[in-house]
Amino acid sequence: MSTKLRVASYTYEHTAALLDGRVPIDGVDATFETAPLVSDIFRRTVEGHYDVAEYGLTYFLRTFDLDESPFLALPIFPNRNFRHSSVFVNTAAGIEKPQDLAGRTIGEFAMFGHDPGVWIKGVFSDEYGLTPDQSRWVIGGTDHPIPAFDWVPQPVPGGIDVRHAGEGETLGAMLESGEIDALISVDVPQSLPDGSTKIARLFPDYETVERDYYRRTGIFPAMHIVAVPRELAARDDLMTSIYRAFCEAKDIAQQEYRQGALKQHMGVVTPWFSSHFEENRALLGEDWWPYGLGANRKVVDTFLRYHYEQGLSRRLLTSEDVIVPALLDT
Repeated sequence: MSTKLRVASYTYEHTAALLDGRVPIDGVDATFETAPLVSDIFRRTVEGHYDVAEYGLTYFLRTFDLDESPFLALPIFPNRNFRHSSVFVNTAAGIEKPQDLAGRTIGEFAMFGHDPGVWIKGVFSDEYGLTPDQSRWVIGGTDHPIPAFDWVPQPVPGGIDVRHAGEGETLGAMLESGEIDALISVDVPQSLPDGSTKIARLFPDYETVERDYYRRTGIFPAMHIVAVPRELAARDDLMTSIYRAFCEAKDIAQQEYRQGALKQHMGVVTPWFSSHFEENRALLGEDWWPYGLGANRKVVDTFLRYHYEQGLSRRLLTSEDVIVPALLDT
């Protein structure tokens, strides 16, 4: 008899085959859901709407400061991105390198320590000696005001100046006006592609910086995992079936790119895409978006360390603490 499960993920090309039914989960009668904003999936996960759900890493880890986290993670990483490109500065502020952010006011999207923020703050600390306590922080929405997320723990370590943006304020507008000096955001401020000269990326040639970071570290930063309640996590066969289905859906997307290369990706509207694809493939490998703990242990453990060092976890967790036991050897 099939197990009925409610499964939620944002619509990515590597989850599409799950959401549209091309890839079933063996032994599962699954109802798939998505949402316009991935944070809506996170909130509904907290509220118990789903059995299996994409979940932001920091949102997931914050539950481990409870008596017992209600979730464990499958080593599936539906959202990952290099984050040097997520730092924006006011061009009149005289900020040319990460060390110049010391003593400045920095906006951060959504909450203190959103997933991209944890990653880039960790990189700044490791590589440039800049720690979060050296700056002041304003939390809010990039181009649209957002309230504080009251459905997730919001730890702020002592000695760090953090406030939420005022009612109706947006971080993008505050950056343009110079009210804040810099911004860390998953979203690009709309004024940048609109041609504003008042804001710029901290790393103008961010692709070169990010490729160098990967060559040196082997880290392709993961933002999200797939979370399951602990009572489901104890069902080894079920966990394996879910993991395999996500892998198959992802492999379908990757294979489409490989096959597309034989026709110079004529179905893609971006010029020179094939050249870009081959460059990525040469750097990142044949499986350039890997699932499983074996290929991602350094990624996971680095994020766990950053989360702890930034005062967002009370103790330093390990991969064994957070990953479903049946999938530790993947």
